[in-house]
Amino acid sequence: MALNNTYDARLLAQETTVGAGVQLLVLALLGTAIGMGPAGWLTGLAFAIATWAVLTRALRRARPRSFGPANRVTLGRAILVGGVTALVADSFQSSPPVSLLVGLTAVALILDGVDGKVARRTGTSTALGARFDMEVDAFLILVLSVYVSMSLGPWVLLIGTMRYVFVAAARVLPWLNAALPHSMARKTVAALQGIVLLVAGAGILPREADTGAVLLALVLLVWSFGRDIVWLCRHRHHHAQEQPRSVRELAEVG
Repeated sequence: MALNNTYDARLLAQETTVGAGVQLLVLALLGTAIGMGPAGWLTGLAFAIATWAVLTRALRRARPRSFGPANRVTLGRAILVGGVTALVADSFQSSPPVSLLVGLTAVALILDGVDGKVARRTGTSTALGARFDMEVDAFLILVLSVYVSMSLGPWVLLIGTMRYVFVAAARVLPWLNAALPHSMARKTVAALQGIVLLVAGAGILPREADTGAVLLALVLLVWSFGRDIVWLCRHRHHHAQEQPRSVRELAEVG
């Protein structure tokens, strides 16, 4: 058994190492293509290192038998998000090619609907995979909100930070960790955030239209979080002994 565990650990380490290597390759390609400055490089490298470290630690704790095809899709999305993060950081010094940023973001959003289906069809759905998927989604929304806030105003950051504020609140109020019932409305609102921020970041609509769309997305997100918080509050005594809810529920962003 010990030999099998060591063998699996090495295979998992190879997966995360390859992912980090591909992330560095993507950064190199972006740097060559647009002449990315120090801010973009440093932010991209920090993202790559943090992703590798956090994912490696999570795999060691969960000890899955294999990395799995769904996690490979999610890792691919994380690599794309790393590229988007580097471009957004670089945009504080010089405007990146909008088409490149939009392209990477669009592919990352499209693949968000793939990893879950792959996990279900291959019977490899895990709590770790769901958490990995959710964290990638949440960080992408945060990065997009930073980018859009530079043109529409800092209020847009509420979209990207809301999930992290909720997570912080759950540390103080444990009943926020209870399980939530399935809700298509919640999933739809979550998916809408990325789409709206992508369109606003692309700059294809008049500023007034972008502002209205992003404001509507924010209002819907506040409604979604508020509705679920009210539900959790009403049922907090019934779920006091339950395990933490599925990571794909209230904090889900995609």
